[in-house]
This record gives sequence, structure tokens and C-alpha cells, in this order.
Amino acid sequence: MLCRRRATKAGLQFVTAWIAPTLYTESAMIRISFRQGMLAGFLLIALLLGGAAIQSWWLLERFVAQNRHGNEVALKVAAATRELAERSVDLERSARQFLVLKDAAVLGRFDEQAAAAQRSADYLETLPGNPLAPHPAAWREAVATLGHGLHRVVARDELTRALDRLAEINNALELRARDWIEQQQLEAFAALEQNRRQLGWRVAGAVAGALLVALAMGWWLTRPLAILERAIERLGGNRLDEPVTVGGPADLRQVGRQLDWLRQRLGELERERQQTLRHVSHELKTPLAALREGVALLQDGVVGPLDATQQEVVTILQQNAMTLQRQIEGLLRLNAVAFDAHRLQLQPTVLTELLAEAVRERELQIQARGLAVSHEAPSVTLGLDREKLRVVLDNLLSNAIDFSPPGGSVRLLAACDGGSKRLRIDCLDEGPGVAKADAERIFEPFVQGQHAAPLPRQGSGVGLSIVRELVGGMGGEVRLVDDDDQGEDAPGNAARRGAHFRIEVPYEMS
Repeated sequence: MLCRRRATKAGLQFVTAWIAPTLYTESAMIRISFRQGMLAGFLLIALLLGGAAIQSWWLLERFVAQNRHGNEVALKVAAATRELAERSVDLERSARQFLVLKDAAVLGRFDEQAAAAQRSADYLETLPGNPLAPHPAAWREAVATLGHGLHRVVARDELTRALDRLAEINNALELRARDWIEQQQLEAFAALEQNRRQLGWRVAGAVAGALLVALAMGWWLTRPLAILERAIERLGGNRLDEPVTVGGPADLRQVGRQLDWLRQRLGELERERQQTLRHVSHELKTPLAALREGVALLQDGVVGPLDATQQEVVTILQQNAMTLQRQIEGLLRLNAVAFDAHRLQLQPTVLTELLAEAVRERELQIQARGLAVSHEAPSVTLGLDREKLRVVLDNLLSNAIDFSPPGGSVRLLAACDGGSKRLRIDCLDEGPGVAKADAERIFEPFVQGQHAAPLPRQGSGVGLSIVRELVGGMGGEVRLVDDDDQGEDAPGNAARRGAHFRIEVPYEMS
């Protein structure tokens, strides 16, 4: 018992001196590392479960010792009472023989048997609490009375009464001893049940404590990992406006500080890139304007008439100047979109009206190409950035119209996923589609793709790049869908030709 108390006290001092300050003081929580936190959690769980196991073992040992001692006492009491009963029969026989024979040897045997039985009576009186009282003392008194009567040779009736009294006391002692043994067994069973309940509560408490420690340590250790994961996703999505703040272990906090430094560095590089792009674009516009003016003067014959070859060269110069101007303007638009993509302005938007407005804005181009443009959407009102989504739909629709053959069809299909609260819009055309080699880079600026449009295009090749920037800024994604891999889930006929672009953006219920 003393060793167990010392071990328990040493264990508590260990928890108080090292683990408790480490886990519950804020300064230590900042200093502790991920590995130390895991070790501390495992040690706490081991201490809880080990303490419950040691207590269970101690309770079991104590019960076994108590039960063994009780059984030994019960066996001794049963043996003592049985010996008294046997001695009582022998004493009665010797007494009756003496009454008949008047032989001193018989009386001596009576005295010897009485002395031997006295030891059993003395043992029964030494039991803790003397549970069989007053029967052992009464039995001794009855034997003494019987012996005294035999030695004095009293009347036969008086000796008969003494013998009857001895038999009565002996029967009562046997009944009392049997009841006491049964009571001891019942108390042992009650103690066993109490120990079982106590052991069950302690084990349940230890398991619950270990589970709470595991949950607390898991929360404390995994929460920074989730923050780091979200921070990396934001960095990958070019969302650099939110600082990276990571709590928890010291090494994970250090990783968080490094990620925040990386965020700031990426922000500086992005600002420098945008600034460089603006400067280059503006610097190119001035000489480009002079070049276009000079080409226009040559084409108008201000410096003199031009022959056919010269006129052809001037036409080539004019076309390339216009192409260069469109690319510069596309760069400026893309730069403006990238700067404003993450500034969301959510407002209630009727989905059917949004798609219809996008189609109306391209009505002249649709009629000129003889196209059939349809749109399908549920009649719901969602919280969306209407202006950005309108620009996205306009660029997707413009791209689909440019690549659709005359008389072809274009479809805009919208659907809402109530579970994830994401809006999905598909844009499908009947053009030449996108080559497999261009699928990965079709969203990069100025990438036109291998498949040419049926008619000459006037675009600069940044429309899909603008779509990607705006959709990413809204927290969504845009991708090129391969209808051959969609099977029955593909809108329309999976075997048709054409491009299939899909955007998914989160929404709020209005």
C-alpha cells in the first residue's frame, strides 16, 4: 500500500511539474513543438489508462485477499462449531455412562473432552466483534455446570436438565454459525458487486479522460494543419489579401510565419508584375499610335502614290499594327480584371434574367452568324457578383459564337447544387472543339489553339484568361469538359463535336 501511494504521488508530481504546465500555460503552448505535443498527449493517455489499470489490479488484489481471509475464517468457524457439536455428543455420552457406571475413568474422560472442546469455544469468542455471542460463553457455562454436577454427584434430574441445556445451546450455536457464514458470503458478494461497479466507473472515467485528451490534442495539433492547408490553397488561388496566422505547436507556427512571408513576397511580385505590365502596355501604345498614323498616311497617299507591291506592304503593316493594338488592350483588360477579381460585390441575382441578358448583348453577332442560342436555368434568386458573372458569360458566349459554324447552335445551361451551394453553368457550342494538346493551356493569355474558327476573329486571345481570373476570384473554378468522358451525365449528345466549358461558383441564398 505504501509503495502504491508513493508511486501515485510521484506520478502526480511528474504530471504537475512537466506535463500540466506544458499543456495549460499559454507560453508553454507556444514553445512546445509538434513532436513534444504528440509525446505529451501519449504520456497523458498512458498515465490515465495505466492508472486505471493499476487501480483495477489493486482492487482485485484487495478483494482476493479479503475473500481468501473470509473463506479461511468461515472454514475455521465451521470446523470449530462442528467440533463443539461432536464434543457435545461425546460429553453427553460420557456423562450418561458415568451416571450408570459411577466409574472415575469415565469422569476423567469427560474432563479431557471438556478441556479439548474448550479450545474451540475460546476460538469462537476471539472472532472480531464476537459475532456468535453469547452462545460460546453459554456453551462453556453449560459444560462447566454439567461437570460440576457430575463431580458432586447431584440428582439425576438436574444432570438431565444440564445435558438438555448443553444440547440446546449447541444447536443454537450451529444455527448462529451457519447464519454468520451465510452473512459473510453475502457481504463478500456485495463487496464484489461494489468493487465491480467502482472498477467499471474508474475504467470508464479513464477511457473518457483518454478520449478527451486525444480529442484535445488532436484539435490542438490538427487545427494548425487545416489552417496551413487553407493558406496554401489561398496562395495557389492567388488570394493574397488575407494574412496567414497559425497557432499551435512552435514548429507549425514557424511554418505559418514562413507562409505569411511567402504571401507577402508573392503579393509584391504580383504588384510588380502588374505595374510592369501597365508600364509596358502604356509605353507600347505611344509608338504604336505613331506607327498606325504613319501607315495611315502612307495608305492615303499623302507622301505620294503607292504601287501595288507597296500597297500590299502597307496593308500588312496596318493589319499587324491592329493586331498588336488588340493584344495590348487585351493585356490591359486582363491586368484590370486580375486587380479587381477578388473584390466581390454580392447582390440578389435572378439566374434566368442573367443568362437572358448575356444572350441579348450578343444578339447582333448571333443574328449575323445565323446561330440559335438557347439558355436554360432554374427561376431562382441567388446571391452572386452579378457584374463579374456577366463578364464571364459574355466571354464564354463570345468565344462560342466565334467558333460556331453558320447556322449552328449554342447552349447555356445553369443548375444549382443545394448541398454544396455552388452554381454550375455549362456553355456548349458546335464548333471544331479544343484539341487535346491545347486543353491544359487554353486558359493562358493569347493562346488561340490549334483548331481555327470558321471565320476570321477579331479577338486578342485573353477572353478565357479573363474568365479564369474572375471565376477564381469568386472562389470557383472553370474547366474544359471532355464530353466523351461524361457518358450519360453529359448535357446533350455525348458524341457531338464542339467545345464544352463549365464554370462552378459558390452562391448565397437571397
